[in-house]
Amino acid sequence: MFKMATIKTGERGLLYRRGSFAGLLQPGTRQLNLWRGETAEIQRIDLPFFPADGPLSAYLQDQRLAQELEVVEVADEEYVLRYLDGRFEALLSPGVYAFWKAAGTHSFKRIDTRNPEAEGSLSPELMQRLDSYLHVIEIESWERGFLYYDHMFQRELGPGRYRFWKGPVKAAVKKVDLRRQQLDLLGQEMMTADKITLRLNFASQYRISNPALTLEVKSLPEQLYISMQLILRDLISGMTLDALLSSREETAAKALSGLLEAGAVYGVEFLSGGIKDIILPGEIRDILNTVLLAEKKAQANLITRREETASTRSLLNTARLMEENATLYRLKELEVLERLFERMGSVSLDSGSGVLEQLTRIAGGYGNRN
Repeated sequence: MFKMATIKTGERGLLYRRGSFAGLLQPGTRQLNLWRGETAEIQRIDLPFFPADGPLSAYLQDQRLAQELEVVEVADEEYVLRYLDGRFEALLSPGVYAFWKAAGTHSFKRIDTRNPEAEGSLSPELMQRLDSYLHVIEIESWERGFLYYDHMFQRELGPGRYRFWKGPVKAAVKKVDLRRQQLDLLGQEMMTADKITLRLNFASQYRISNPALTLEVKSLPEQLYISMQLILRDLISGMTLDALLSSREETAAKALSGLLEAGAVYGVEFLSGGIKDIILPGEIRDILNTVLLAEKKAQANLITRREETASTRSLLNTARLMEENATLYRLKELEVLERLFERMGSVSLDSGSGVLEQLTRIAGGYGNRN
């Protein structure tokens, strides 16, 4: 009993007898002897050679088949880029592969993943197609990166996109933010030189000026916070409360100077610093309010006495002038009389004497009363 097997131009056949590989079949028509258990497996030459049964090494024992195949072995620490007629086809991970020579011209590029850096060896377009085999790390314009292979420092990275092969060597990048950052000390209890406990709010801004130095610090914000605490405690403990309240800006300037010196050790530059709030205990606040009220009252009394003295001096000068000049005295009387008449509803005059005489008597009487 026979069966016909047709193999097309773009195909090759694998002949089996009772399940064992018996040879390569070229394009054409072949009779298969079913009594002898012959079967044929069709392989497309545009696809990798991948037999249905058995390891690849067993098939390569056949010389005719081996001459038809391009065999490439990829080591554990390698990737291999496969090209067909100069065009990229696929990336091969560790293993053994075979490709039909009849499909075209094969070429291979080996990549040693023990050197993880992929930049420069491939075009950006090709690397985008291989992103699943790469670690892609982006460093923004305000950042600096530090490259490590298996926790060993390699070099500093500037802004950009970097790709590293996934393999036996682990690539990692530690990023450092160079932008202006805020550091606040809130509600910190401190004691002044005159034994008054208060709470202080201090605000500052800083930026990293030497990123490499920050790698030696486990927690940079925490270290800077502790430095700020110690500097402010040292300053406040050497000042009385009155001195602190009257020289907040000078105290802040001294604190900033200390922070600049401390930050330089960690590669940090402090840009500004200031005391936001000084919060006093309730009883101290009441005492200060009482003192302030007394001071304001004393100032008010002083101003009042000054005004009274000035007014009295002015009256005395006026009296002296009126005493020396009768006409001036008379004019003053008429001025007062004018003010008096402005408040009167009416003035009654009788017919027994002239109007001028009666007004004179009224003015005279008013003058006698004053």
